[in-house]
Amino acid sequence: MSDDSPGGRAGSGLRWSNWNLLLLVPLAILITPLTNFRGPALLGMPFFYWSQLAFVIVGVVCVAVVFVKTKDRRDEGQDK
Repeated sequence: MSDDSPGGRAGSGLRWSNWNLLLLVPLAILITPLTNFRGPALLGMPFFYWSQLAFVIVGVVCVAVVFVKTKDRRDEGQDK
């Protein structure tokens, strides 16, 4: 069989990793009953607003961790 993949590597398609499950954490912000209330306030901001800001930071950290843990590591011999 020939290798028709654009990168020229066999098996370069989608691969599963358990780290991808971490990407479900930022989706929790879509469950509005978890955050839809006023207290506790932080610097005068209701919980609903500051929790959304906190989830942005948590989401960025989760995506960064998944990226670092699942990126392809090339062998030094392949770059030549």
